Amino acid sequence: MATAEGVLQVFSGVAPRNLCSDPSSNALGLAYSFNSRLVSTKRSASKKIKIPVYASIQSSTSETRGVEGFGGSSYNNRRIDRLKFSSCRCQRAEGVGGTTTGNWFVDSADDLNPLNTMVNGPHVLNFDDVKQLKEEKTDSMSNGAPIASSTIHRANVDPIEEEAWDLLRDSVVYYCGSPIGTIAANDPTSSNVLNYDQVFIRDFIPSGIAFLLKGEYDIVRNFILHTLQLQSWEKTMDCHSPGQGLMPASFKVRTVPLDGDDSATEEVLDPDFGEAAIGRVAPVDSGLWWIILLRAYGKISGDLSVQERIDVQTGIKMILKLCLADGFDMFPTLLVTDGSCMIDRRMGIHGHPLEIQALFYSALMSAREMLAPEDGSADLIRALNNRLVALSFHIREYYWIDLRKLNEIYRYKTEEYSYDAVNKFNIYPDQIPPWLVEWIPNRGGYLIGNLQPAHMDFRFFSLGNFWSIVSGLATVDQSHAILDLIEAKWADLVSDMPLKICYPALEGQEWQIITGSDPKNTPWSYHNAGSWPTLLWQWFAAHSGLHKDE
Repeated sequence: MATAEGVLQVFSGVAPRNLCSDPSSNALGLAYSFNSRLVSTKRSASKKIKIPVYASIQSSTSETRGVEGFGGSSYNNRRIDRLKFSSCRCQRAEGVGGTTTGNWFVDSADDLNPLNTMVNGPHVLNFDDVKQLKEEKTDSMSNGAPIASSTIHRANVDPIEEEAWDLLRDSVVYYCGSPIGTIAANDPTSSNVLNYDQVFIRDFIPSGIAFLLKGEYDIVRNFILHTLQLQSWEKTMDCHSPGQGLMPASFKVRTVPLDGDDSATEEVLDPDFGEAAIGRVAPVDSGLWWIILLRAYGKISGDLSVQERIDVQTGIKMILKLCLADGFDMFPTLLVTDGSCMIDRRMGIHGHPLEIQALFYSALMSAREMLAPEDGSADLIRALNNRLVALSFHIREYYWIDLRKLNEIYRYKTEEYSYDAVNKFNIYPDQIPPWLVEWIPNRGGYLIGNLQPAHMDFRFFSLGNFWSIVSGLATVDQSHAILDLIEAKWADLVSDMPLKICYPALEGQEWQIITGSDPKNTPWSYHNAGSWPTLLWQWFAAHSGLHKDE
């Protein structure tokens, strides 16, 4: 019950059914100064390592990242030294309630936050102390909770839930002794890890929500701020750099020799923006998920200081600027390539996939709530509001399919050249697949997977439909109809192993042409209509949130 209420607390109000005016926010102060830094090094010749405290750097000598366009404040842009910027910098963190937590918070960008206290006490620490904190996984993420209370709580936990938490904590990744995320997969029996030992932005979202609901806020805060540091690094592929504001698909903590000292090492964050991924596809959904998680952190923890930080505000604006940039596309939906989201392999979703549009809508709503009401943000907020109206109408009107709409498509006229054409996208009725006519129930409907000129992807994609309900992109009637369809087609979408990522599977020649004969996406496996139990939490959030509004 507590979990249900927590999920609703996270997502309720992300997107009201009727667009409303922007909520008021506290104004950001512009005076920031750098706090003292602790740089951790591990020397192989010594058991106890001294961690020196470097002198404070005055704000007058610092440079801050900025975003151009939309009339926003401009800051000095600079190329960031990758290893220097990501190297392990530790300092004592303040808990949400103002008490000092029992773990080391690692954040070079945290220097911009005046709410964090300066490090006091001795200026020399033992590396063994940091190592001990890293080994005490449970205590390092419990916001300073006593071990005794943790033991009492565990005694009342269901054994299955306790096992699940043990597995989740075993997957936690540490950076300079502080939890920073969870790896994508933790299979000790597999030797072929590929990049599954990295922290993926999208894969950490359910883990982050779970930690938030349990009151373990530090790991989510660390994740948010460290991934922000990785934003807009100078990454290239064949001499081409992606747009400023792009968030990485994943990152890995690596230990490298310290510059100028072969006997010392340091931890660095090594991000992947798609230049090393299979297919070399940049992630579009990472930045959208980051904004959604940032709002969830503030809602549950009550700590709004993170979203009010000037570097976080700048990060939000950079993501929005990248998504709202003018291009050749005439539609309010985001145009993306294949494999740029959860379905990160070739599956014929290039164009305007529903999953990206639902996340885009949710991120826009969340960002509008968190953006500080500054003069420099006025143009950005205006563009954001205009996009929200156009996007919601476009998806609700043109992506919706039910028995009535199907009969309407059958009667479409084609080759209409006029401003008031009914068949705006020149959809040919012959492209309606035979399986859809037999499959769609009398009661119920759903949002199709993709829409482009002369093309409708009639496959049912679970994540896109669920998140359309959660975010409020779908209307109330459409949301009920989606759940009615799932109930009517339970054997196809849920069955014995929930939930199908999409339906139906690509088979035969269609599978060969669309996937390129991908052996991992054979029919009814993996992204090709495979079962993904991780979708259950989003299904639950969609169902619970809809019934709460009634």
